[in-house]
Amino acid sequence: MASLAQQLEDRGRAVGFAEGEAKGEAKGKAESLARLLQRRFGNLPSAVRSRIAAASLDELDGWTDQALDAPSLEAMFGEPPRR
Repeated sequence: MASLAQQLEDRGRAVGFAEGEAKGEAKGKAESLARLLQRRFGNLPSAVRSRIAAASLDELDGWTDQALDAPSLEAMFGEPPRR
């Protein structure tokens, strides 16, 4: 049986790994979305890049779903992008 200290260390390691994995997934999705939008709409305003970088996985998934059909960045993000 592992000691309490070992159990806590193992749990902390598992939580840290899961958090790192989620951050990596979000970063990858954000980079892919930014690339897709840039190819579709041209250079992205810094405000759009910031929103993408700070977005949750759910937001990134939603924007990625919209990226091919949206007529403009404004339609996707709900406000005129600042250049």
